[in-house]
Amino acid sequence: MASLRDIKSRITSNKKTSQITKAQQMVSASKLNQADVKAKSFVPYMEKMQEVVADIALGYTGTHPMMSSRPVKRTGYLVITSDRGLAGAFNANVLRKVYQKIQERHQSKDEYSVIAIGKVGRDFFKKRGITVISEITGVRDEVTFPEVRDVANSTVQMFIDETFDELYLFYNHYVSAISQEVTEKKLLPLTDIAANTKKTSYEFEPDEEEILEVLLPQYAESLIFGAILDSKASEHAARMTAMKNATDNAKEIIANLELSYNRARQASITQEITEIVGGAAALE
Repeated sequence: MASLRDIKSRITSNKKTSQITKAQQMVSASKLNQADVKAKSFVPYMEKMQEVVADIALGYTGTHPMMSSRPVKRTGYLVITSDRGLAGAFNANVLRKVYQKIQERHQSKDEYSVIAIGKVGRDFFKKRGITVISEITGVRDEVTFPEVRDVANSTVQMFIDETFDELYLFYNHYVSAISQEVTEKKLLPLTDIAANTKKTSYEFEPDEEEILEVLLPQYAESLIFGAILDSKASEHAARMTAMKNATDNAKEIIANLELSYNRARQASITQEITEIVGGAAALE
């Protein structure tokens, strides 16, 4: 049985852990509110951008490389994770799904490559010998588009340059503070851009080709940025939940330890009293 000193030390250690996890929970809750607002405020822009691009694309008779399917020789996977852990199954869920899809679809590592956003995802793929052709780490919680423009722009350009022939996006979609869904989207080519888009008539100039030359890369880049905002909100929600669970577990352990401590202390006192009474009886 552990000594009173050992039990007291464990109680103190768990109390300190509980204080840390509680503080992290509160920080994540504060960041979640900001990230949620930012992600939702970006949705109207995304919807309007899709509406405009879809309207122009419907009347377009040319063959823009971003809207044209071609034989798939190599597939790209854009995977969004966090830079650090302590977020429950946030990273594990998305990485597990990506890895399963890769194993289902490909027989050789030459058939695919990964673009990693986040240290956890980057390290995961590199440890397994999977080619990471582009990466971005250290994305701030208050991320802005200029911070991710280069990776978004280079990703679109790699598709145009036929570095890969199709691109899938994997990230955690924020549903609520206690629910995040791993989401897979086919980002490129934009073959179904007009699907589920309300039809609105626009007048525009110059011609469709010149407008799409500018708008299509911007649209694809905005999809990537929107997914990063969504993933950030999911990350803070997952970390808040994980830290709350850790705090609750620490409190439960403390309660059990305090019970053991009280029992051990009572047993020690009882033994001391017994020894005193026994000693006094021996002197009579």
